[in-house]
Amino acid sequence: MRSLFIDTASSRILLALLEGHEVVTSIDEENDHSLSSRIFPLIDRLFHQANWNVDDIKRIYVVIGPGSFTGIRIGVTIAKTYAWAKKLEIVPISELELLASTSYTTDYIIPYIDARREAVYAGIYNHEGVVVNDAYMPIKSLKERYPSGSMVAVSYDACDLGISQMKPEVNLSKVVENHEHDFSKNPHEVNPIYLKLTEAEENIKHDSKNE
Repeated sequence: MRSLFIDTASSRILLALLEGHEVVTSIDEENDHSLSSRIFPLIDRLFHQANWNVDDIKRIYVVIGPGSFTGIRIGVTIAKTYAWAKKLEIVPISELELLASTSYTTDYIIPYIDARREAVYAGIYNHEGVVVNDAYMPIKSLKERYPSGSMVAVSYDACDLGISQMKPEVNLSKVVENHEHDFSKNPHEVNPIYLKLTEAEENIKHDSKNE
């Protein structure tokens, strides 16, 4: 099965076309504030690189978060629109699971994204899967959840987690292989996973408590 992979949730834009779980071609570029104007030309370039067109694909894998609020919305909206218009299968993927696909030799790997204010989006994984589910948490709380054993953190960001750190080298084939038998979702049921309220939502919640 031919598929399209979309990840706009982090500081990198990762797009790929796959045959089964093998990557045919990919684009990996820095994400920035011009994502909304860059994304469609990048997808067009991706299809030209493979000499495919949209009608060749049957499934879309899309990263639904956590990460950049704007980036997640853009990627998920594009994936849902393609899936609905072309009647394609659509499968959601966690950004932290994607980061955790980086090869490591320790007992555990901790993928994270800087959420600012001494907090992160993070999970704890081992070679069998998830040990601590993806969550938004203060760095102090994450450290309290560290299991016994050797650990390495993986991120495009730089936070002091008190353990060794490495840059991501995601294994997209591994991630897609783990999900290639997942049931497709209705595009309308695929929604961003932010793990944290937006600033506006937090203000509303705060105001309602003070009424």
